Amino acid sequence: MRTKLALVSVALAACTSASPVSPPVDAGVDAASPPAWQVLLDAKELDRPVLSVWGSAPGDVYAVGGPRGNSGFQALALRFDGAGWRDLEPGGADTFWWVHGTGPSDVWMVGEMGRVAHWDGRRFVEHARLTKATLFGVWAASATDVWAVGGTPEGGTGADNDVVLHFDGKTWAKSPLPGTQKGRALFKVWGSSAEDVYVVGEHGSIWHRKGGAWALESDPPLAKGTLLTVAGCGKGEVYAVGGRDVLRSDGTTWSRADVEVLNDVSGVACGPSGSVVIVGSGGLKQRLVNGAWKDDFGKEPFTDLHGAWSDGAGAFWAGGGDFLSKPAPGVKRRGVVTRFAPGLAPSRAIR
Repeated sequence: MRTKLALVSVALAACTSASPVSPPVDAGVDAASPPAWQVLLDAKELDRPVLSVWGSAPGDVYAVGGPRGNSGFQALALRFDGAGWRDLEPGGADTFWWVHGTGPSDVWMVGEMGRVAHWDGRRFVEHARLTKATLFGVWAASATDVWAVGGTPEGGTGADNDVVLHFDGKTWAKSPLPGTQKGRALFKVWGSSAEDVYVVGEHGSIWHRKGGAWALESDPPLAKGTLLTVAGCGKGEVYAVGGRDVLRSDGTTWSRADVEVLNDVSGVACGPSGSVVIVGSGGLKQRLVNGAWKDDFGKEPFTDLHGAWSDGAGAFWAGGGDFLSKPAPGVKRRGVVTRFAPGLAPSRAIR
């Protein structure tokens, strides 16, 4: 896939246009075949890592990432339509770290230097940047209720940290957390509803918003280190992961999940019927099935995985690649998209 050098304006203007695509059923899934991990895209197709995968349906899936500081490459935003992949060509060199939305015409992507881009199914619109810190997470309760979080890892109170932004359908605004600034980067945000929202970050931080107010649920922290991702199966089953920590909340109390991990965990997602997946470094992949954890560590891909997502139809998706090495101008980074699903993997071609 050729490298594109077009830059994107950070103003409130349309950046790139493309025709809408209807989401067909996934031609690569055969329910009669046993589920397995499938490498959908790897270094043969990707020269940048994928940091997040999300979709509104199995036939409407987005994978985002970017060069992570390696000059000469643009941000990455791909769309899977059930049969193949399309490069949405978002432009700009600032890497996207996360993607979430409410449907095919309402997709948010956030990333480096406070980047916030909205995809309406045909074009990107870049929104005004309220911070120079990286926005690591975004979650949309509705088209008029969207949260984004970020910060400057290890920057402390002297850097732009404790970043929480909110979109009301018209504009983005800063939404300060209560109390004295803690100087912590915040990495992900997720909610079971608009009235039940979680944020996790450095030093094992867990913030929970109930009744319109934020409260710190990690004082003292249960986690031994930074928490990178939060996601849940519902109000009474929420997971927060990072490092060797896998925490679970019943909606009131946090505790350690009964699972042994051999590598660092960076992503978690809930599927149907109480199924859960965690992913992480070195190709870590473990699934909670009928109350027991199954280790898929020995299945490809073996590269670092960052974000996970369930399509609600029994398949788990994950993205990753070389997102940890130091920036090197003009050097390609390996990217990967994988899926745990029945049937054969669809075409790897990117249009």
